[in-house]
Amino acid sequence: MARRPLDITVPTLTGKRAVVTGASDGIGLRIATALAAAGAELVLPVRDLGKGGAALTAIRATAPAATVSLHPMDLASLESVATFGDALRREGDPVHLLINNAGVMTPPDRRTTVDGFELQLGTNHLGHVALVAHLLPLLRAGRARVTSQVSVAANQGSINWDDLNWERSYDGMRAYSQSKIAFGLFGVELARRSATDGWGITSNLSHPGVAPTSLLSARPELGRAGDTRSVRVIRWLSARGILVGTPETAALPALYAATSPDAKDGHLYGPRGPGHLGGAPAEQSLYTRLRDQDEARRVWQVSERLTTTSLTLG
Repeated sequence: MARRPLDITVPTLTGKRAVVTGASDGIGLRIATALAAAGAELVLPVRDLGKGGAALTAIRATAPAATVSLHPMDLASLESVATFGDALRREGDPVHLLINNAGVMTPPDRRTTVDGFELQLGTNHLGHVALVAHLLPLLRAGRARVTSQVSVAANQGSINWDDLNWERSYDGMRAYSQSKIAFGLFGVELARRSATDGWGITSNLSHPGVAPTSLLSARPELGRAGDTRSVRVIRWLSARGILVGTPETAALPALYAATSPDAKDGHLYGPRGPGHLGGAPAEQSLYTRLRDQDEARRVWQVSERLTTTSLTLG
């Protein structure tokens, strides 16, 4: 039985500048398209300019009047992130929305970023931390809302402080959970520091639930030649409207967290269905692993050191 389509109302975003990572396809493309349709000026940092160009064409098919610019940026390279940040700071325009959506999931074998970090830690967490650091003056100027995409995996596992880079033993799923826990703690700490120090930035979290996206599909660049069994099962369930979401519904929590006037600082938004795997977006209890303020401060400090950035405003 076909499920009834879900959607949310995105407020008018005319005059707002939005940066969305991971917008070349999947959830990110759907988020970017909805923002463009609401009138936002889009800035899309993309690793693959060819895929970015195809995404731009798709966005303009829905929002012909959209203002969209592409910039090269690879979250797995701190130099690339810095170059993108420099380019936006030279433009000088305030950023009103930042949606940290891009990510990689469970390479079968341990892989590293250009800078030598375990790929999931480096891409999902450290690359985004560096992005926030480089854009901080523009985020403050725009009194921005920063929405960071975590995962249901942030509700399991822990941060492997004794071996952050998984050099002694690699477990893809545990490393993925670690990256999302660290990123969630960073988002919560960003909310706390902005409120304490008067930065004017709102920071919250979203997660897409479970849906048939490219995260678990064939990704030769990650060493995954074929689709995983998990994504085949998820596709089967999604097509039948059983438990999990769709690529369309998976985009809604981040859209809600980033644009709704009712979305709150430091809170988490995800699907409201059973197990929070699918359905319409709603506020959820912050995962227990994201509540420890000491752990959040530790993540903040270690992330500054590893990315060689400063998350302060003079």
